Amino acid sequence: MATEVYSPLQGKVVRFLVEKGAQVEEDEPILEIEALKMKMPVVAPCDGVLTEFLVQPGQEVESDTVLAMIG
Repeated sequence: MATEVYSPLQGKVVRFLVEKGAQVEEDEPILEIEALKMKMPVVAPCDGVLTEFLVQPGQEVESDTVLAMIG
């Protein structure tokens, strides 16, 4: 079963910190979001394999947007 990774706030996706298909651990940073000129890491909510990014760097996102999937 896949787990969704949500944006904690409104902002712009800056960059991915891991590649699709990478094994990630709970609380490991997987991407960065910029809001109010501050960069904030978004962390994995669980252990697993990062199966998909649903956003692209430079994309504006709202709070609670699904950013990625972990399987």
